[in-house]
Amino acid sequence: MERVPTTSGTTNLVDILDRVLDKGLVIAGDIRISLANVELLTIRIRLLVCSVDKAEQIGLNWWKYDPNLTASLPDTSTHRSQLPRPGPEAEARTRNRQAARNKRSGK
Repeated sequence: MERVPTTSGTTNLVDILDRVLDKGLVIAGDIRISLANVELLTIRIRLLVCSVDKAEQIGLNWWKYDPNLTASLPDTSTHRSQLPRPGPEAEARTRNRQAARNKRSGK
């Protein structure tokens, strides 16, 4: 006879994630490596898991001001006539490509 697992509670992953994102979860810890009572390395871990709304509510909004995350798009307003003119080698390659295309298409 096959046994079917039963659960007394009905908490699923969605409920847990909803609660964590709503309330927040903080994980903190320190890792220290010492040799002969001399500290060689210390790693401090501070992790906060919460929703963006909750983070802003508690005053964490560093992503709004981080230049790596808020970098503006490159300026594409430069007109083609303002771009530097290609050199003779680039012009020759372009002519050769156009001639090859024309030859393949029978023009």
